[in-house]
Parts: sequence; structure tokens; C-alpha cells
Amino acid sequence: MPLKKLRLKLAKERLSPLFGVIKKISSTNIKAIGLNPSIGDIVKIISNSSDKSELGMVTEIEQSYFSISPFGFTEGFKIGDTIFINDQGMMIPVGEELLGRVVDPFMRPKDGKEGISTSNLSPIMKPPLDAMKRGLIEEPFSVGVKTIDALLTCGKGQKLGIFAGSGVGKSTLMGMIVKGASATIKVVALIGERGREVPEFIQKNLNGDLSNTVIIVATSDDSPLMRKYGAFCAMSVAEYFKNKGNDVLFMMDSITRFAMAQREIGLALGEPPTSKGYPPSVLALLPQLMERAGKEEGKGSITAFFTVLVEGDDLSDPIADQSRSILDGHIVLSRELTDFGIYPPISIQNSASRVMNDVIDEEHKKLAQKFKRLNSLLKENEILIRIGAYKEGTDKELDLAISKKEKMNDFLQQTPDEIIDFKETKNILKEILL
Repeated sequence: MPLKKLRLKLAKERLSPLFGVIKKISSTNIKAIGLNPSIGDIVKIISNSSDKSELGMVTEIEQSYFSISPFGFTEGFKIGDTIFINDQGMMIPVGEELLGRVVDPFMRPKDGKEGISTSNLSPIMKPPLDAMKRGLIEEPFSVGVKTIDALLTCGKGQKLGIFAGSGVGKSTLMGMIVKGASATIKVVALIGERGREVPEFIQKNLNGDLSNTVIIVATSDDSPLMRKYGAFCAMSVAEYFKNKGNDVLFMMDSITRFAMAQREIGLALGEPPTSKGYPPSVLALLPQLMERAGKEEGKGSITAFFTVLVEGDDLSDPIADQSRSILDGHIVLSRELTDFGIYPPISIQNSASRVMNDVIDEEHKKLAQKFKRLNSLLKENEILIRIGAYKEGTDKELDLAISKKEKMNDFLQQTPDEIIDFKETKNILKEILL
């Protein structure tokens, strides 16, 4: 490539004056020499024979070479192509201009509209909130879904997981939460999902309404690095709005695809596989992302919902198990409830909110405990009731549960377009049980 053409190509880039060259290349990795980078440095890979260029990240350093994981794909590059370090580092543009937009992890538009014009830059990788700077979670966070608001109440700044198998209604529940949440700003990260699901989620689950909402998309056909850092980019956007004093809803679908992306990167770098092929770096990465959500003193809050795809509805899956240990609660969707036509199919017995007792009053607490107990009694004695082996009067509490069964089942059901106010939910619960 002529020197003049190369200068024009790099004129707008903040690149190092020194450069390296590619010495070895594979479908997932590039090895280069000639620079002295640090782990995590962002580099620009320039083809010497075409207009192709791609961003990458330094992921491994040996004495004689360094390895790069590209954000795109390596097709079109060859040995001898040029590598520059990006002096700006891993920064993305953030600002009010993102509201109502659908963008990729680098904040480039995917909705066909004009580019994002803002001078605010935010680093993608940040340390999680300091433990002593976190505010206490003392206020309820309404999501407009009766079952969650009444029986699994969330608090502002809480981190929850939505655990579900495939086709159980995860995306529908996500849409209900985004539409009904009492948050001033909503950030939705769609990571590693099918491209078809993106417009469907916007049009069907959100009814095309993106007011005060930012959607960050990295689909399954994107590179593993793009899928991995798409989650961190989305969290950086949420942090920008949190630092402005907003209560932010952060919704990510899904943690499992995020972990799979890191599995691909780790195995390509030679990490040893452990349970289900996941290398150790995957388990270390989950808290780095999840712990960035929360409530910060003197600022706003990020209330986060992370979906976890459990293969074969197995909650002992390593990613599901590790996620439960980090999160402040888990909402389990049951395939069994979908068979009974109950939507959203939230299993009350298997779900929990660890901050619920800190954000609700004593009356609400007693009502929720009573509902859960009556529901558990019905589940335990379901077979006896169905075959007619249970005689009325044997157990007064079970008699009460049977008399309330129809109203309780109605309470657990809600249409996707229905949003119920938090106070109204509590009043409905009171009517059923008192």
C-alpha cells in the first residue's frame, strides 16, 4: 500500500507511531511481533493489500510475540499485515443521544439512523463498585409484574437472575419487565442471541416503544470478543446514566451466551477446559460484570436482570450455579407451569429475592408468606385433591388453600401487555387472602 494512501486511511485514528506485523494467523487468533503492548490493549489491524481493517485486543503476551483476538473475523488478513496500538484505549461514546437507539457494542447504529454524535467517552472495563461505597437497598423497585412485585419483590440496586430453559417465555417476561419497570432509563443488552430475535423483541415484546431505552446488540454471528465485550459496553452505558443520578434498569439476555463467548476465547488461547468445557477465566469473568450493577451513595442505581439459559432445565449447570452465588436473587421459569397455561411461568417455590424483607412493610411480608404457604400446600397435596382422596375438614389450612386456589392461579397469570401498579398488586393480594 502506498505511504500516502496509508496516511489518509489512518488520519482520523489515534494510533501509535510504532507498528508491528503479523507473523501467524488462524481463524480465531493472530500472533504478531514488533510492539511492546500490555494485556487488554486495543490494536488496529490494517491489511497492506486491501482496504480491510479490524480492531482487536491483546489477550496473551510471550517473550517473542503477542496474541490478538479480533473483534471481527480474520478473513482477508495475511502474514506481514500491519498492527498499530490504539492510544485511545477501549472507550465508547456515551450520552443522551443513545436513548431510543439500537446500537452495536461500539455504539455504531444498527437501526439505520445517523451515527451517535457525542464527545463523552467512557471506558468499557471498570472495577466494580467499592463495597463500602454501595448504598443500602431499602426501596422497592416495581417491575409491573404481579408475581414478582408481590412475592419476589425487587429493590433498587438489586441484581437478579432469570433462569429458564429454551422456549419457556424468557423474552416475553423480559419485555414485560422493560415496559413496566419504574426506571427512568432502560438499557437492554442482547448478547449472542439469534439476529431474528432482535426486531421481534423490539416490535412484539416492547411494541416498538424505545423511549428512554438503549438496546445494545451483539448477535450469535458476531465474533466471540464482540459478544464478550458487548456486555461490558452495555454496562458502561448503564453506569453513565447511573452517575447522572438516574435509577437504571439493566436487562441482559443472556449470561450463558456471554460465558460461551469467553469459553471460545479461552480455549483458543490454550486454557484448560473444566466443567462442560468452560475454562477457569469464565467463572472469574462473571462477577466482574455482575458486581458493576448496584446502588452507589450520592448517585443513582442500576437494578439488573440477567437471563441464564439452563440446558435441559438443569439448575446445576456451572454457569447457572455460579450466577446464583453472585446474584441477589433468582427467578426460575418452570416448563411445568407453561403446560398448565400459566404465564409468566414463574415458579414461586424455586425462586427467591434476597432483599425482599428489606424493602417491603410488615403487612406485605405476612401476605406474601401466607400466599407462598398456601401455594406450597396445594402443590404438595395436588395428587390427593385430584383423585378425590382428600376429605374436606381434615386440614383447615389446606381447606383454605383449596377455597382460594382459583383466585391464586388468576393472580399468578398476567398478559404481556398488562402492567399492574405496585400498590394495586398489594391490594389484589390482600383481597385474595383476607
